[in-house]
Amino acid sequence: MYIALLSMHALYWGIWQFVLCVGTEWQHCSSLTPPGTTLLLIFLLFESILFAIFTAVMFGTQISSICNDETTIESMKSRNAMMDEDERQRNNSWKNLQLVFGGPFGLRWFNPLANPFVSRPTFEYSV
Repeated sequence: MYIALLSMHALYWGIWQFVLCVGTEWQHCSSLTPPGTTLLLIFLLFESILFAIFTAVMFGTQISSICNDETTIESMKSRNAMMDEDERQRNNSWKNLQLVFGGPFGLRWFNPLANPFVSRPTFEYSV
């Protein structure tokens, strides 16, 4: 999600730079010629749009997999095999999100450098 937000930020600054350059009639905009600068700005805008869409879709599929408590391969197998939902015992979506993000909802969910919340020793995934 961070990368999608940074791509949208690059999109904003690219549009801002283009408006600024057009407003000053390309006087002190770049060391390149106006067509060269325009071409580079258009490339930057196109790249930031595509990368923002790609990373936002990847974020959405990951959150969907967490909420459904199944991987993409498992969901493909269950669609093909028409398995019942009762065959697997699943946690609810909120519990799965708390397990993945490490504790109750808070600002630490959005900070990749925060230490995980540990209330008691976990044994859920030990083999």
